Amino acid sequence: MEGTTVTRPSDDRVLDELHWRGMVAHTTDEAALRTALASGPITYYVGFDPSAQSLQLGNLVQLLTARRFQQAGHRPIILVGGSTGLIGDPKPDAERTLREPEVVAGWVDKIKDQVRPFVSFEGPNAAIVVNNLDWTAPISALEFLRDIGKHFRVNKMIQKEAVSARLNSELGIGYTEFSYQILQAYDYLELFKRFGCLLQLGGSDQWGNITAGVDLIRRVEGTTVHALATPLLTDTEGRKLGKTESGSVWLSGELMSPYAFYQYLYNTADADVGTYLRAFSFRSREEIEELEKATAERPAAREGQRALAEELTTLVHGADETAKALAASAALFGRGTLAEIDEVTLGAALRETPHTRVEVDSTLPPLVDLLVDAGLVPSKSAARRTIEEGGAYINNERVTDPDAVPEASELLHGRWLVLRRGRRNVAGVEIVRP
Repeated sequence: MEGTTVTRPSDDRVLDELHWRGMVAHTTDEAALRTALASGPITYYVGFDPSAQSLQLGNLVQLLTARRFQQAGHRPIILVGGSTGLIGDPKPDAERTLREPEVVAGWVDKIKDQVRPFVSFEGPNAAIVVNNLDWTAPISALEFLRDIGKHFRVNKMIQKEAVSARLNSELGIGYTEFSYQILQAYDYLELFKRFGCLLQLGGSDQWGNITAGVDLIRRVEGTTVHALATPLLTDTEGRKLGKTESGSVWLSGELMSPYAFYQYLYNTADADVGTYLRAFSFRSREEIEELEKATAERPAAREGQRALAEELTTLVHGADETAKALAASAALFGRGTLAEIDEVTLGAALRETPHTRVEVDSTLPPLVDLLVDAGLVPSKSAARRTIEEGGAYINNERVTDPDAVPEASELLHGRWLVLRRGRRNVAGVEIVRP
């Protein structure tokens, strides 16, 4: 069965849980929200724009917050922004690239499929997935300006941080991006009318857009609805969660291998493990606190990182892919059998290590050359010393002959060699035939 199941009757204890996890940055009126939740169940929504063909790790914060509310008995709506994705939320430092409608539509379909495993589509509080293009496309520009635009005040709209930053820059801001806030607010109004939606979830960077929807419903319908924002997670160096030097941490296995996803989480800094476990893990409070204690007292064991990586990789990619990632990680360092690792996983694992591509016609290069090319040693003389001292390995087999030349039969899946210097320094060699 997809997603989650209800674990208790609807109530407001989910807010206490979110506070303990550090997942409440803003609420419109927490006392009123608690009353609504306790009187529930209520319908709530969270939205995702198709700015790429996959969601990123940072989006998982909202998906799992939605999951927690559903487990508390409430009904989720997952909105994928087929219309807002055509516009783009203003960035503080650059103008959005407008994608072709066909491209955005394709991304909408991909993200609709991607969000399904995180919530349940069964039972009395079954989730639904909607596309805001369904109600935005039919409305004319005149209708939108007369019926919706009249409720917005420009002096308030320009207070949004990203808009203000753009207005005070040489770049300025176009009306297209400026109108994004109205479109998102209109979404909340439509979901209120169609499904009785009473709560919007989102990141704290969306707070201005979210509260615009709360205000629009108050003006149009004369009633009060609610909003809750989670904090934006950053690492100890101030980088936004899910951003690396090489790009984004994608949820799609096509854009980022499950092995690379696992390794990203396993390499979480000790100082960040507790924060990420509270944000993402569905372990009990006692289990998380014990992992936090273990990380502080025995950091070398990386118990918190391992728990985080295994749980999230399983959640996003499934138990089978997690098992493959664990097996590949162990085998690379001599604690498993490399030949049992499938080609896709092995290739993904070696691309996360120092690696080199070598084009050969027939005979493979000598091991000393490969050790240098792969960056495991600085020179051929250092390579020879490493081999002679018993510290060089090909596919986890120790090599002691400094003149050794790998055989074609040693290539894993006909293309890879795994080199290792000592216990911890691993590199990959990909053999390419012309």
